Amino acid sequence: MSVNIVAFGNERDSFSEDNQQPSLIWSYLRRSALVSRIDSSLSASHVGNPVFTEYQACVFGNVRLVVHDCPVWDIFDSDWYTSRSLIGGADIIVIKYSVNDKTSFQELKDGYVPMIKKASNHCSVPVIISAIGARKTGVSCTCPLCTSDRRSCVTTSEGVQLAKELGATYLELHALNDFYVQKYFGGVLEYFMIQTLNQKSSEKMKKRKKMQKCHRVQPPQLEQPEKMPILKGEASHYNADLHNLLCCCQCADVAFYPEDLSSVVEAHKIILCSVSHLFMLLFEVKTPADIRDASIVRTARSLFSVEAGDPSPPAPRGIPPCVPPVRVVVKDSVFCSCLPDILHFIYSGAFQWERLEEDIKKKLKDPEKTEHVLEKVKCILKTPGKVNTVKDCRSHQIKRLYNTSLRLFFNTPVLADVIFKIQGATVPAHRAVLVARCEVMAAMFNASILQAMSLLICAEMYQVMRLQHICELYIITQLQSMPSRELASTSLSIVSLLKKAKFHNSDCLSTWLLHFIATNYLIFSQKPEFQDLSVEERNFVEMHRWPSNLYLKQLADYRNYVHSQKCHCTVM
Repeated sequence: MSVNIVAFGNERDSFSEDNQQPSLIWSYLRRSALVSRIDSSLSASHVGNPVFTEYQACVFGNVRLVVHDCPVWDIFDSDWYTSRSLIGGADIIVIKYSVNDKTSFQELKDGYVPMIKKASNHCSVPVIISAIGARKTGVSCTCPLCTSDRRSCVTTSEGVQLAKELGATYLELHALNDFYVQKYFGGVLEYFMIQTLNQKSSEKMKKRKKMQKCHRVQPPQLEQPEKMPILKGEASHYNADLHNLLCCCQCADVAFYPEDLSSVVEAHKIILCSVSHLFMLLFEVKTPADIRDASIVRTARSLFSVEAGDPSPPAPRGIPPCVPPVRVVVKDSVFCSCLPDILHFIYSGAFQWERLEEDIKKKLKDPEKTEHVLEKVKCILKTPGKVNTVKDCRSHQIKRLYNTSLRLFFNTPVLADVIFKIQGATVPAHRAVLVARCEVMAAMFNASILQAMSLLICAEMYQVMRLQHICELYIITQLQSMPSRELASTSLSIVSLLKKAKFHNSDCLSTWLLHFIATNYLIFSQKPEFQDLSVEERNFVEMHRWPSNLYLKQLADYRNYVHSQKCHCTVM
């Protein structure tokens, strides 16, 4: 039996010179009398520092204790899926912070506690909030250029309020000594460990009793159909996908013009707004009152001008209306000349600052103009209420912006132009992102199965193998998404698709279609087109049909048994 503990946060004061003090978890493991053995290892690194440290120990004699200590909050930005899986598998969650680091506490409260709530699968998982350190009474700087609350202390009432929001146990540890670590923190932690072990032991006993129940006649088990061949996936190409979206300009809804309207550069609102509060203001996603930063408002008004376009004529019935791109005039001619490079920088993830500097220097060949354009870009990427520096643009700020950008518009109607309807629920999405990240989605907005097959034939004729692969994937995805009722009533001939796929050397699609017919045997065997299968194809389908003949025979025998006189109701 094991207990999994996940600890988040940094108990060290980041503004103190003493960075060598031990962590809370390590201090507990070293001091606790319950721990008989400790193994530790550092997991994947993040900007040179460990994202989390894994400890394994033995407690209560033979209980395995596994601890993941994550001192860097950036794990939520850099690897959301890892952090979510850690929280989902946790038996106990420990959140720790320094009482002398108000900025870190505020970031924890506003940004990461909601994520922890969302990632936690079990409402009953106990949470311990540990406020660590003795509060310093130094007077903070009142200069408006400084972040005056950095050295202000986190009060007890603030920590208690956070504990109430999470339903957590709140502890204050003034020092990492024997009393506070072993007796105070350790006592609470060990109590929850015992509760967890009792719960797991109870669940294990219930499962054992269930397995020991008397066996009775069971209906035959319907075996799963044989797995159909699938296409091998590829690694993520997030940066390249968005960059290609800019290059092809598909689904573009923004057009940038110089003041003389001599040229045009197209872009997408969703991508621009995801990395910039200035573009949110420009496209009315936010108001000046929401942003509360005069420098961003001034830059937006001095740099851009949005022109009201003429209303588009009504589209014919059944055809979606054509919405013209929003026309944006760039008032700064020097900035406008560098706009393609700036957009490439934004679409490539907005973290290759040094490359953007080099590209603008080569284009302008004037230090003053180069600095002027770079300052405008910094203001575009600026976080409201903060002062931008070159160091920020080159490191943490841009990387963090890149990791959290499109997440701001996930599952929200803001700028959404696609609605998915799923069992009465609606899920908003953005066409530009779908087209950029999914080739099937890109084809779905412009093709049908028969059109995709026609395109596949042309691709095979001219040996454009990648296009042929895309058509195959689209056809497979469309057929898989069809419910059984639609599949039974459709006039589309799957056997005809199979013949065409074989004739045009689409081995992957033809193999998949044979499995598809076999898997849906009860539907296709009733269609006239089923007779058009060759002897070899018919033999394959009969051999791999689902449900199998054996299952149907077992089911018939079971039904006869249930309705026979040998089976009587034990109640009546």
